[in-house]
Amino acid sequence: MLVWLKALHVIAVISWMAGMLYIWRLYVYHAMEQEQVVMDRLAIMERRLMNYITTPAMIVSLASGGAMFWMNHAYYLSQPWMHLKLTLLFLLFGSHGMASAHRKKLLVNPRVKPPTFYRVMNEVPTLLMVGIVIAVIVRPWAR
Repeated sequence: MLVWLKALHVIAVISWMAGMLYIWRLYVYHAMEQEQVVMDRLAIMERRLMNYITTPAMIVSLASGGAMFWMNHAYYLSQPWMHLKLTLLFLLFGSHGMASAHRKKLLVNPRVKPPTFYRVMNEVPTLLMVGIVIAVIVRPWAR
């Protein structure tokens, strides 16, 4: 059962990260766009990406990861690398929440933030992912 949960978790995380990496890039294009018809098309793409891929993948990642954690919580709680992973994961949830909030803000005002803001935010999920992968695979401070 555990290996199936791990497989599901990895698949869901890959899908979640694909969405997180793409959504911020769409926002860069949205904030730079001048034509309303293109902004409308970007808004549809953003909504579909968040509602049909990114958020469901996050939920499956959370459910499968939570199930694995629950199955072996005493071990995981004793591991410093897991504390680092959970901290970075919490920040990734924050990035997801910000992406969701900015999608709604862009609908009201496409110039709510400059494109450079979205370019910077596009790097945040990547950096968090790198930290999470290092925490899980390299396991710094493992006992």
